[in-house]
Order: sequence, then C-alpha cells, then structure tokens
Amino acid sequence: MKNTLLFVLTGLPAVHLTAQERPAPDTAVTLQTVTVKAYEQNRQLKEVSGAINYIGKPQLERFSNTSLLPALNTTPGVHMEERSPGSFRLNVRGSTLRSPFGVRNIKVYWNNIPFTDPGGNTYLNQLSYYNINSIEVIKGPAGSLYGAGTGGAVLLNSQPDQWTKGADAGYILGSYNLNSLYAQVRLGGEDNHNSFGYTHQTSDGYRDHTQTRRDVATWETQLRINERQSLQASVLYGDLYYQTPGGLTKTEYNNNPRGARPNADALKAGIYQQTFLAGLSHQYRITDKLDNNSVVYGAFSIIKNPTFRNYEKRTEPHFGGRTVFNWLHAFEATQLKLSWGAEAQRGFFNTKTFQNKQGNPDSVLTDDDINNWLYSVFAQASVQLPGNWNLDAGISFNKSSITITRLSVPSFVPVNRTYSNEWAPRVALSKKIIPQLLIYASVAKGFSPPTTQEVLPSTSVISTGLNPEQGINYEAGIKSSWLQQRLYVEVNVFDYRLKNAIVQRRDASNADYFVNAGSTKQFGIESQAYYQLLPGRHGFISGAKVWVSHTWSRFKYDEFKQGATDFSGKQLPSVAPHIVAAGLDLTTRPGIYANLTWYYSDPIALNDANTEKASAYQLSGGRLGWRTRLAKGLMADFFAGADNLFDVRYSLGNDINAAAGRYFNAAAGANYFGGIILKYNK
Repeated sequence: MKNTLLFVLTGLPAVHLTAQERPAPDTAVTLQTVTVKAYEQNRQLKEVSGAINYIGKPQLERFSNTSLLPALNTTPGVHMEERSPGSFRLNVRGSTLRSPFGVRNIKVYWNNIPFTDPGGNTYLNQLSYYNINSIEVIKGPAGSLYGAGTGGAVLLNSQPDQWTKGADAGYILGSYNLNSLYAQVRLGGEDNHNSFGYTHQTSDGYRDHTQTRRDVATWETQLRINERQSLQASVLYGDLYYQTPGGLTKTEYNNNPRGARPNADALKAGIYQQTFLAGLSHQYRITDKLDNNSVVYGAFSIIKNPTFRNYEKRTEPHFGGRTVFNWLHAFEATQLKLSWGAEAQRGFFNTKTFQNKQGNPDSVLTDDDINNWLYSVFAQASVQLPGNWNLDAGISFNKSSITITRLSVPSFVPVNRTYSNEWAPRVALSKKIIPQLLIYASVAKGFSPPTTQEVLPSTSVISTGLNPEQGINYEAGIKSSWLQQRLYVEVNVFDYRLKNAIVQRRDASNADYFVNAGSTKQFGIESQAYYQLLPGRHGFISGAKVWVSHTWSRFKYDEFKQGATDFSGKQLPSVAPHIVAAGLDLTTRPGIYANLTWYYSDPIALNDANTEKASAYQLSGGRLGWRTRLAKGLMADFFAGADNLFDVRYSLGNDINAAAGRYFNAAAGANYFGGIILKYNK
C-alpha cells in the first residue's frame, strides 16, 4: 500500500473525471469544458483559484443511480458516510467531527436556494439521486460569500445545461430488496418550460432493522419574461422513513455485523421525515455590465424520531432569501468583477421529547420553542491583471441568534445567545505560468456558530455556553493539463488552524452532547489526475479513461484537555490519514460501456484518545451497460453492476466517542443491481 501511496503522491498526484460535461456518443470530453459557479466566478474549473470538486452526470452515472455517496467518495478531501440506509453524513476535511448524524458545518444550496436551515442543519437525505444534475464542493472556509461555516459549501444543481422537451423513466432493482422507480416529464419550450419529477425508492437494508422508503416529488419551472429577465421556481416535497439499527460494539460487530442494537425493533427506532420547500428565483440583467440574481424561499420540516432513550418530535418552519449583484468592467488588459449581496434566514422551531413507549410518544419530558435567525452581507472583487495574474478578495459579516423557551417548565426565562461581529475574509492569488499550468495561493477565515441541535442536543440540556468555531486556512495548489489536454493534474496543500473546535461526546445513555475542544492542526494534501488513453475516436473502443484521487490528512488536536485528560497531539477521530480512489471508464462505438472503481481507506480513529480504530478496507465494484437508440428521440440504457465485490467487512459512518464502545455501523457486503433508463427527447 505504501508503494501505491508513493505513486499517487509523486507520479500522478490527482483525480478523476469528476469535472466533465456529459459526452455525446463517441465524443471525448475534457475537464476544460467545465464552468463552475463557485465564488460567482462562472469560469472554467482549471482557472478558479480554489479547491473545488466538480461532479457531473458522467460520474454520478458510474454507479447504481440510487445514491450520491459513491460519486462523492471518489473525489479528494470529501467523504460521505451512511450510518444506515437514509442516514447520511458529509465529511469535508474533517467536518463530521461534530456530526453524529446529518450534515453540519457545511452550507448547502439547491438551485441557489439555501438548503441548510437557519439552525445550521442540512437534511441532505431528503433529496433523491435524481434531484441532482451536478455538484460543486467548495473545500475549506467559504464564508466570504456563503455565510458561516468552517467546513465549506456545496452547490447542488438539478437542471441540465440544455433543456429539452420530453420524458425520462427508469427502474432499478438490487440486493436486499432494493427497488427504485423514477419518472420525469418536461413540457413547454425554451422560454417557458416545466419539469415534473417523482422518485420512489425502498430497501430492506443489509442489517437488521434497516428498512427505508423515500418518496420525492418535484416541480421546476422557468419563465423568460424578456431579454433581460427570467423567473425560476423550484418546489420539492419529500417523505422519508428509515429504521435506525444503532451502533454495535466491537464484539457484536465481529460476531454479527448484520445485527441491530438490542431493543431496536421493540422501540421502533427510526426517522419519519417530511419536508416541503418552495423557492422563487429572479434573474435580471439590469445593464450590459450589471446583473442580479435574487431568491426567496419557504420550507417546513416535520421529524419524528423514536430512539433508544426517548421519542423526539420536531417541527421546523423557516424562510429566507439571498440576493447577489455582479458588475463586470474591462480596462484595456484588466478586467474587474465586483460581486456583493446579502442572505438572511429565520426559523420558528419546536422540539418535544417524550418517553418512548414501544415506538410511541408517552409522557412529555421537554417542550421547547426555538427561534433562530441569521444574516450575512458580503462583497468580493475579482481582478484579471496583465501577465495572466488573477486576484480575488472577498469578505462577509455574519450575525446569528438563538432563543430557547422551555414550555414544559413553568415560568421559564427564555435563554438567548447572539453570535455577532464575525468577519470572514478570503484572498486568493493565481498566476498562469504557461497556458497549461496555473498556480494559486489563498488564505481564508472560517466562523461557525453551534447549530440548533448542538445547543439543544439529545441530552435536552440547553448549551448556550457553547462557543463558535473559528479558524484560518492557508492553501496553495496547481492545476494543469498536458498532452493536448488528455492529461489533467491537480494538487492542493492546505494548513488549517481551528480554535474552539466543536466535538461530539456521548453520555452513559448514548445521548450526544458537544464541547469546545480547544484547537486543532489540520494539514493535508489533496490530489487528482485524469488521463484519456485514446486520443482519437476510431475503432471499437471510442473512449478509455483512467483516473486516480488521493487524500492525505494529518489532522491532530493541538491543545485539548477534558478535565484531567489531555488529548493534545492525538489524531482527530472520524478522519482516515490516507484515502485513495481509482477507476477505469470505457465506452465503445456500439454503446457498450464499463465503469470500474477501486477504493482504499486507512484505519480511522473512533475516539479522542485514539484507543479504538476502525480497520482499513479496500472496495471494488463496477457497472456494465449498453446505451442504444430504440427509436427516433428515444434512448435506452440497460445496465448491471456490483458494489463491494469481494464482500469486505467494514464500517461506514462510525459513531465517534460512542458510549459503551458502540462505534460500528456495518456497511453492506457484496451487493448487486440492475436496471433500465429510458430517455425521450422531442
């Protein structure tokens, strides 16, 4: 394994074909065609001065078409985890340190709509695979334009680059009684069109007590008012249910990895989650140099969660908006782009906890009203200078507040905490040495207040004394393309110093709570490469591409003492020191294709003391298929594949610092899938 890592770090330090447009048959597409929206750049990925992972349709379609997880995990610096089917966590450079479940410390947008609620939580599991057409992951502090968050930002887009009238339908079946049905109808024309979609997915799961069901319905519409204005609306309703088997001890995991924690069935442990979201976006080209994009939204979530220790019910209505102005002007050999705007969100949450009586709410334990709000104002200047230099400088001001009123306690005085006066600047400088090589360096400050569920964790103890995280990230990298753009190589190095890091703890009843962990030192190297083996499009094989990605993380506590225990110098739990992913993609002129993937992870520390670790593991899988034209305008994709082909036992989504050593959530063994996708374009 050491020889493999040495090769990745020195000979071919970079990744795969994550950033490419969807190719037409027999068409070789290179990374350089990709335009990313991150930091309001709207520039080719190879020219953006930042560490951004782009995942387009080709990479999403390399797997089973049922989850975003495998595609995200082939990119460097990003690790998506699944504790049980439907329970996702997203780790960007160690951000899951404070996430027992869900997505925290990362700001997520869907079609420019803030998908992260004002309490700082993101229900990413509410989106189905088919609600995403492309993903941009901004790694490291992105607060200069995207508000508070030390982990980064994720921009999700559901719309293809070119809209076409027609319909899609698909059906997938697989191991553990997996069934997935998808349908979409697209009506209208280029200036006024509508898309209606529906997804239904069920599975019994690999472990006991891991059944899941997800139904998602969407309506998206776009109206071109005139040459300068357009409106876009996105509406989503999701209904999700999944069972939670609970973490296993090492003995339970070794004896029966498919088992559930005792009493999981009796207590009916699980998540019932319903979300409605509606957003309206207005694009307005005010002048030839000035434009504006504004969005307003409203959302409402209902979550019921019978657990091993209580029954929780949350209602979370919230609303908000975001506006961004862009002004572009050229001065001979210099080009200046100014971006500025604001974002605000307000939530009116209520959380009730009950005793769990065989999966039903019993007597009330706590009843809390939670009002939270946040706003951010931001500005950025991007200057393209003579000599192929580019300078980006941005800054934001952030303020947030949370007020908790415990209705179950008579004469309770509301508890309030305001996090304010937090500036989040970012400066990046890049230079194109030659047309094929860009170097860049950046420095950014991150700020992240505690989320609602960290201030009010499952212990039900109000923790307004928890302080925000703050940190500074120093980064440098190269982006390059060689051999007539057949080889793309990208490497970035970062050094992130975080203060008041928020970490998860669990008490004797396995309820989570959070503490500030002093400071951390997070040093890492992320690399990726993609090589197109065949320069032409002749012969039976029309395309052959190899790719590899590598993540090296040296994340340690700098100063962290809990009582008499000193964790200083210990490895941060939840982060593997080395992760490698590699693959081969083949396409043929008759439409037959193959996508092969290999993945390796180092051992992962499971607690702050590093006394327990999850074992290293290697995974292999692939997808074989045939894309063909059935009739005029009608394309079909027949495919089958396998994940974890050699039936490796591993834990994906470990419970960090778990009480009684219940760290392990076993992932599925060898599993298989097959399906058909029909696409009709009129």
